[in-house]
Amino acid sequence: MAPRIAVTVEQFWHRVPGGTARATRGSLGGLLEVGGFDLHGVAARHRPSDVASAKLPIPVHCFSVPRPALYESWHRLGLFNVERLLGPVDAIWASAMVVPPRSAPLVVTVNDVDFLLHPERLSSRGKAFFPRAWEVTLDRADLIVCPTQIVANDVVAHGVDPSRIRVVHLGVDGVPASPDEVLRVRQRYDIPDSFALFVGTIEPRKNLVGVVAAMQEIDDLPLVVVGPDGWQVEGSDLLAPLGPRVHRLGFVPEGDLGAIYSAATVFLLPSFAEGFGLPIIESMLQGTPVVTSLGTATEEVAAGCAVLVEPTDHHDIVRGIRQILDDPESAADLATRGRRRAGELNWRATGVGYAAVFDEVLGA
Repeated sequence: MAPRIAVTVEQFWHRVPGGTARATRGSLGGLLEVGGFDLHGVAARHRPSDVASAKLPIPVHCFSVPRPALYESWHRLGLFNVERLLGPVDAIWASAMVVPPRSAPLVVTVNDVDFLLHPERLSSRGKAFFPRAWEVTLDRADLIVCPTQIVANDVVAHGVDPSRIRVVHLGVDGVPASPDEVLRVRQRYDIPDSFALFVGTIEPRKNLVGVVAAMQEIDDLPLVVVGPDGWQVEGSDLLAPLGPRVHRLGFVPEGDLGAIYSAATVFLLPSFAEGFGLPIIESMLQGTPVVTSLGTATEEVAAGCAVLVEPTDHHDIVRGIRQILDDPESAADLATRGRRRAGELNWRATGVGYAAVFDEVLGA
């Protein structure tokens, strides 16, 4: 009989699900493709219609309490074992640092530790949540999974024994968009023929401030921004200096996003910090050259297939953009190597990595 694993999936109903939900969805898909595990999601109280709308690839079981009460019960009181919903389980996967009581071998995914390095960049809810979640992770986890080695190094630097850490890269799926698909999204979203693209939640560490400052020095190139408002930053105010050169699309369905990446001239993600940086490999898959940050997880993920810039220096971001705009041969080379790199990072490989982690904690 396949080992039964409880998976926390409450992040799918956060106001801004963001990359954490996307990473969990892809990882679950990879695990299902690999096979050998009986996966069950656990979450706070939600209406059946809301559960169905999330379209998770595994069954979801909901407690009778709302999210704040569940988080408080798990992290401070040690209540509400997952077995109350599921019966006996062989292991628990806390996929987003929302950590249930340890009633079976426990794996916790830590996507980044920017909350320890730069707590000033957190939302008010994040400031209340993450310090306690970190303490609980250290206390309860048998193994901690990080999406990149740079995050693993940060976790070690904050006192975790390396023997408890495993690195499992995230992935990308899909195929390059067809010309017809690109034409469709240009018409649907009224986007220009040539543009720079930013994809992400508008929050401090994404460094949209640096992108806007750099774009003010790039004449005649519009900026398309995909993603919701987050916290501490008002998107409209931030983008105002670019005036009509900004095309703000907000949330875009995944079925359209690949073609928007493909339509872009250059993709910009000069973040101050990332745990992995899914948008850069999504852009690479579509053959769009990437400008991203030195010294962060995205440098590790790009693996030499992107233009690297100092994120704190908007003049260096300008240099990175100019390298792509002014050197077509370099841009074409980045596109070719980027596609190859994206091909190395797929969700099945992520599933294989997590399967090895679960086999380890189960003593298989």
